[in-house]
Amino acid sequence: MKVLIIEDEKALAESVEQYLNQEGYRSEKVAGFNQAREKINLYNYDCIIVDIGLPDGNGLDIIKELKQIKSDAGIIILSARNNLKDRIDGLEIGADDYLTKPFHLSELNARIKSIIRRRSFSGSKEVVCNEIRIDLDSMNVFVNDQPLTLTKKEYDLLLFFLSNKNRVVTKESIAEHLWGDNMDLVDSYDFIYTHIKNLRRKMLDKGANDYIQTIYGMGYKFNLTL
Repeated sequence: MKVLIIEDEKALAESVEQYLNQEGYRSEKVAGFNQAREKINLYNYDCIIVDIGLPDGNGLDIIKELKQIKSDAGIIILSARNNLKDRIDGLEIGADDYLTKPFHLSELNARIKSIIRRRSFSGSKEVVCNEIRIDLDSMNVFVNDQPLTLTKKEYDLLLFFLSNKNRVVTKESIAEHLWGDNMDLVDSYDFIYTHIKNLRRKMLDKGANDYIQTIYGMGYKFNLTL
């Protein structure tokens, strides 16, 4: 899952980024308004953490822009101001949650998980698609009730497919989801084929149906209507 941290307090931003990466997210951080605008217009994120008080702009304007570009990202506001009006303004323009500084990183993590579950998987802590079952909190995957051992990239790929089930996803969107900024350094998408091949093999070995279909010239589809 991809998280963007928009926070100008360097120590706090680094602490959040390090903690979330240890928790299995792929997080990126920016310190300013203009950097944040560039990121949200170039990349897709599952959750965006926004500080209201940025040195070169207002975090609420970032939220407004996210809504204008119809981003599907969950949004959590961070603020040093425990102000009812700020809370109401942020929630009314489209934020999902509001967290007042200082806060515990574990609480931030719980709120991110809650938002992602609500937006992608109807609020459930468990994703069940036919013989596939995923515990989102523990990141454990089962096929036919047998544990399925996946790499981090394979796990992220499976969740991406399931959150876009029965829809065609392009190689570009998969690369962006798995690698973010680093996708710009890749000359080809052969690595996507490798991860898909490994995920498919592991699932078939546990008795899963072959849901991953190649849509030539377009990308891939996780077809649960088979």
